[in-house]
Amino acid sequence: MTRFRVRKRRRFRGGRHSPSGAPSGLKKIALVGSPNTGKSVMFHNLTGSYATVSNYPGTTVEVSRGKGKLGNNEVEVVDTPGTYALLPITEDERVARSILLEEKPGVVLQLVDAKNLERMLPLTLQLIEAGLQVILDLNMIDEAEKLGIKIDVKRLEEELGIPVATTAATSRRGMENLREKILNYCRTEPARKPQYNLHIESALEKISRLLKEDYGLSRRAIGLLLLQDDHEIWERIKAREDKNFTQIEKVVEETRQKYSQPINYIVNRKRVWEAKQIAAEAVTTPPEFKTTAKERLSRLMMNPITGIPILALVLYFGLYQFVGVFGAQTLVDFLEGQIFEGYFNPFITQLFETYIEYVPLQELFVGEYGIITLGIRYAIALILPIVGTFFIAFSIIEDTGYLPRMALLIDRVFKKIGLNGRAVIPMTLGLGCGTMATIVTRTLETKRERVIATILLALTIPCSAQLGVLFAIMAGNPLPLLLWALVVVLVFLLVGSLAARLMPGEKPGFYMEIPPLRMPKISNVLMKTFTRVEWYFKEVFPMFILASIAIWIGQITGLFDILINVLAYPVQWIGLPSGAATAVLFGFFRRDYGAAGLYDLQQAGVLSGIPLVVAAVTLTLFVPCIAQFSVMIKERGLKIALAIGLFVFFFAFVVGFLLNLTLTSLGVQL
Repeated sequence: MTRFRVRKRRRFRGGRHSPSGAPSGLKKIALVGSPNTGKSVMFHNLTGSYATVSNYPGTTVEVSRGKGKLGNNEVEVVDTPGTYALLPITEDERVARSILLEEKPGVVLQLVDAKNLERMLPLTLQLIEAGLQVILDLNMIDEAEKLGIKIDVKRLEEELGIPVATTAATSRRGMENLREKILNYCRTEPARKPQYNLHIESALEKISRLLKEDYGLSRRAIGLLLLQDDHEIWERIKAREDKNFTQIEKVVEETRQKYSQPINYIVNRKRVWEAKQIAAEAVTTPPEFKTTAKERLSRLMMNPITGIPILALVLYFGLYQFVGVFGAQTLVDFLEGQIFEGYFNPFITQLFETYIEYVPLQELFVGEYGIITLGIRYAIALILPIVGTFFIAFSIIEDTGYLPRMALLIDRVFKKIGLNGRAVIPMTLGLGCGTMATIVTRTLETKRERVIATILLALTIPCSAQLGVLFAIMAGNPLPLLLWALVVVLVFLLVGSLAARLMPGEKPGFYMEIPPLRMPKISNVLMKTFTRVEWYFKEVFPMFILASIAIWIGQITGLFDILINVLAYPVQWIGLPSGAATAVLFGFFRRDYGAAGLYDLQQAGVLSGIPLVVAAVTLTLFVPCIAQFSVMIKERGLKIALAIGLFVFFFAFVVGFLLNLTLTSLGVQL
């Protein structure tokens, strides 16, 4: 392969501006780059707090959008999901490319980790090949400098033919220079593009001539994606190139026949080679890197021998003490016990009883399961403190760079159940709130992984509210608690392993950038927490209102009485008193209400010994609360949600029956 000749003069310059001070036609800036390159921080630097987070149409992938000022003009900034290439593998990468294809941003700002420039340049070359208006931002330049890495920015600009900026987004260093480069950007000559071998270049020329429509990327880039067998691009071409589609197919097939290796491999190898040559020209690294204290700590976090104790400490102090004790107990006791039960609920109940005489309407809003006294109280006084403290803890863990290290540590275990290390995030969140955790499964890469994670969350992960009551039921007697935990963990591993074997699809891969460890920045933590709490009120809060309405309808129609009578049969079948049927039913509407029902039966002396353990296990495995089930429908679709719900319903009673039979047959005394 012959390297093309590098022009030594800069191939971009400032363009003409509109009277308002912004480049003509500049409407949208797309932030692009690998995960953990600082895109979220850069997004907030460019937009401030004026941002919205929403799902990209037709997907479960979130995209942040905001408005910022450049000169005197307001522009839209889009934070695309993390991507490594324009040939997508994950749903995140598909969405990132769709934004570039369909929204046609005026400037594409690619953020890279300045310490790992060579590894990230292949994406830069792809963006340039695609004909996009690219600015390369060497972010985390301060960390690169501390390691003794020197980057010749002017030489890099000459090599690539695009503007290059250096920033440290967390400290806002270099932001003014970056804004100026965006404002004045207008590339007037072709930037650097890899030159492939004769057969591929010939095919690209033919395809470019045959393509008649505009696809948002250059025809050369579209041709490369076709040669690499991109199914989505093939569908677009088939729909829009009726006359020439057969000829394009023929060119692609003839080109493939000339190689024994996939064209994707050949193209990527060329880009990697080009990236290496560019980095050699512009980057100077010290002969030896000094191992810093942070680097040593990083290695300890990823080593199983030392990483597991560190993980245990993080989970104990970060989740159990901060979220479980401070959030789920201290804050919940204050908000629910003192604010809602002490002041708000009595006041609002008195108000409705005074001005609304129709009792059923009163009960809809302020009854035992009313929209205000149950739904709003539950969402604000019970769940918000838990998810709020979790969001703070999660933002700190995320900002320090520990999260990818934790995912890497757990990856090997999770591979056995069809997941990868990234799934530790929703599983951990599930111990706070299963509803939120189900939404967070959208961060997993494949539909197969998202379905497996949703099943495990619905079946085996108790939320903190339910967990607290179950602990209270089994307090003072460690054997029932140990049996309960053992059964739930075994079910988690068994169902995960079976799902991994039975569900079609590829085994999960795992690739994650490992950012440097750093002290969390308070402003970043607060901004991320605020954004996620705002999302909670938009996405989850309405679910609690709907749950209250469903309970109200069940009561006034007598449907609850029918369901309790039906549930009494399987409840007695697993060795429980018929009164447990009410607890099981209400566990669907509020998990802690179901556990509280068992607590009342225990205090009354009706439930103890083996039946108590069986009841605790069955209720834990029973169908998730209505809010979580509603989110399952939203995230996975009605058919999958119903299938999971039916499976969990029957499986919980089967496990309860087998557990009761086993313990009774063995004569276990509890």
